[in-house]
Amino acid sequence: MTVFAAIADDNRRAIFDLLVRDGGGTATSLASSIGITRQAAAKHLAILADAGLASSERVGRETRFLAVPAGLDPLRTWVDATAAAWDHRLDTLTDKLGR
Repeated sequence: MTVFAAIADDNRRAIFDLLVRDGGGTATSLASSIGITRQAAAKHLAILADAGLASSERVGRETRFLAVPAGLDPLRTWVDATAAAWDHRLDTLTDKLGR
């Protein structure tokens, strides 16, 4: 799954935000923080991991999930390229309007 599809869901964005803010968490703690079941959180975490936005590590009997901020690089690249293209278009329009 692409990073765009992964962050398109409100719950996945909320989970990713919690991972970034809190430095990680378990599926149970993340689920209770956003009001979904542990199973739903686990599915969302699997999608985030598939997109390169989360990783997991075993800590004793728990699995702790961590944010992978570098997974946002494709999004950042797209936003930068799109912004540059619009800047160029607007500059061209301004020049044509003589302003």
